[in-house]
Amino acid sequence: MQTRYAVVLCCVVAACVAQTQRPPVSDSALEDALQDKRFIQRQLKCALGEAPCDPIGKRLKTLAPLVLRGACPQCTPQETKQIQRTLSYVQRNFPQQWAKIVRQYAG
Repeated sequence: MQTRYAVVLCCVVAACVAQTQRPPVSDSALEDALQDKRFIQRQLKCALGEAPCDPIGKRLKTLAPLVLRGACPQCTPQETKQIQRTLSYVQRNFPQQWAKIVRQYAG
């Protein structure tokens, strides 16, 4: 299950900067990944430098500044919607971590 969630989240965020054709991520697969709070918390701790990173976390740390600045010229409308959904989810459900991420990466 963790691998599936990791692939979904990585695909959604990585879509912003990918240079090659990529398979679409279904909205239901994204929703499933977002419902795994332990997985999300691990990725947030990685992004904040509070825990070791798995490959997905490393990729997210690389992409976080671009995504937070809205730099996603290669994103399709569906990918843009999914990225917005993911960021909104983190803002609502993990407000303290979100504030730290914004301070750390957006500036």
